[in-house]
Amino acid sequence: MRIRVISPTRAVFDGGAESVVAPAHDGEVGILRGHAPMVTLLGEGVMTVRGGGETQEFQVSRGFLQVLNDDVTVLAEQAAPL
Repeated sequence: MRIRVISPTRAVFDGGAESVVAPAHDGEVGILRGHAPMVTLLGEGVMTVRGGGETQEFQVSRGFLQVLNDDVTVLAEQAAPL
């Protein structure tokens, strides 16, 4: 699935992944290929992206996460790789 992490100033990440775990406003949300469409409010914390034998982490803060047709888009007020 395709993952995009976007902050107001730049695209932080755009690539493929097998799974995503992100901080939602009311707890963590895990996303795998084939996930049902959804939109949730982001909380603050670490988002983990796993794929191709690698793990990448991003500090994200406030915004939205959308899942649609195996595309995950994160629009965050603040986002930075760790």
